[in-house]
Amino acid sequence: MSYAVKEMFLTLQGEGVHAGRRAVFLRFAGCNLWTGREQDRASAVCRFCDTDFVGTDGDGGGRFADADGLADAALALWGEGRDGRYIVLTGGEPMLQVDDALVDALHARGFAIAIESNGTLPAHPGLDWVCISPKAGSEVVQRSGNELKLVWPQPGQGHSLADVEDMEGWAFDHWLVQPLDDPKAADNARAAVELVMERPRWRLSLQSHKYLGLR
Repeated sequence: MSYAVKEMFLTLQGEGVHAGRRAVFLRFAGCNLWTGREQDRASAVCRFCDTDFVGTDGDGGGRFADADGLADAALALWGEGRDGRYIVLTGGEPMLQVDDALVDALHARGFAIAIESNGTLPAHPGLDWVCISPKAGSEVVQRSGNELKLVWPQPGQGHSLADVEDMEGWAFDHWLVQPLDDPKAADNARAAVELVMERPRWRLSLQSHKYLGLR
């Protein structure tokens, strides 16, 4: 299988349980909840995405003919030293492309593998860290993992508190609520804090990479 990668770069994980951890970010092209094109946003299931995942023209991006070539490129970005090798597979929707060959190739090079997914496709069983970020209006089939990260509040027909209560029946180790980053960011932050104060199972997650000027 070949792989379409929008971009790949070395940075710090900016959000969630592993915030602050050195990581290679591998952003796959393509998503099943939005084409990524502005003319299609209004009719998309997910309408608030702030990520460019269209094409393969980003830094470190391209079309990789096989898993070994992609894993070697990730290793080159990590550089010297084996300790703490960590890669985040994201998108778009990474589970459209993640397969046995890529998981095996990354593990062979010493990477712990995390994924950030919308949960509409089953996560690969060989992943080391599964983060699911559900989008209102989609059918989440991956209802277990390490980290549930809920963007709050979601625009349009977004999640209700009843939906949040239903999610609390899913099998995750960590429950995070992250304020939606849009022109109402201050109001969204207050709403996220209010949710955590009312439902202490949840923790607040902030996008620290944006404050630090990181990618």
